[in-house]
Amino acid sequence: MTEDTPTETPQRCGLVAIVGRPNVGKSTLLNALVGQKISITSNKAQTTRHRITGIRTLGDAQFVFVDTPGFQLKHGTALNRTLNRTVLSSLGDVDVVLFVVEAGRFGLPDAKVLALLPPGKPALLVANKLDALQRRQDVLPWLKQMQERHAFAEFVPMSATREADALRLLGIVAPYLPQQPWLYEEDALTDRTDRFLASELIREKLFRLTGDELPYNCTVVIDKFEEEGNLRRIAATIVVERDAHKGMIIGEGGERLKRIGSEARQELERLWDAKVFLELWVKVRSGWADDEAHLRSYGYE
Repeated sequence: MTEDTPTETPQRCGLVAIVGRPNVGKSTLLNALVGQKISITSNKAQTTRHRITGIRTLGDAQFVFVDTPGFQLKHGTALNRTLNRTVLSSLGDVDVVLFVVEAGRFGLPDAKVLALLPPGKPALLVANKLDALQRRQDVLPWLKQMQERHAFAEFVPMSATREADALRLLGIVAPYLPQQPWLYEEDALTDRTDRFLASELIREKLFRLTGDELPYNCTVVIDKFEEEGNLRRIAATIVVERDAHKGMIIGEGGERLKRIGSEARQELERLWDAKVFLELWVKVRSGWADDEAHLRSYGYE
């Protein structure tokens, strides 16, 4: 007579793309799913410009999330073309797709992204911002219309700002991950460097504190990143296209630039639990967003 030996539950691990039109809440969703802020958010379209990998390990499942830029309907600049290439390349090698839309809404920008979904891969419809919907009963007929547009594997009405909704979504995604060993350590959160996270958080504060005044085609370049024990010394340049944009960022008496630096420094200190010394400069580089060489030098793939 042989004793039954307990069998270990096999590990699951897979790449999960988060796609949708600009400003639909993809970065907020990524941060909620990872459980910590790794992707910047603002009300300005085109906040996310890079393929950001967030990692969450729960139980026997490891989720490797890819937060893509919102697909650009205007292809005019080299920056927009680069962003669209990032979206398409992200979809090519994933195991599951989360297609994010605003609950109860579907327009031409959403349809353009939906048309990019790779056939044969499970796609889950994430109906975000459910809390903003005035009549919840309107969701059911809308969901029926969405099912006619695409054979979604699951429908998940939710609000990305609610932790319980994010955990529920993780439970729904888990069975779609392939059975294979994890790619990262159990406590990993992102594959991006601290240097990259610093540039992103500065850019977030830049967008939040300039509102709609500043066009989105400005970027942040880290010139110096030094670690001395529990101290980080960072020097960064905000690159804009026009002198007028430089004035907007600096503000009267330099007050706005000081506030951007102060808020970014405080958030970085919370993120790393370390002291941060941050210097910010603003430079004009006319036409950078339509110059392939400049884009590569600023880290755009």
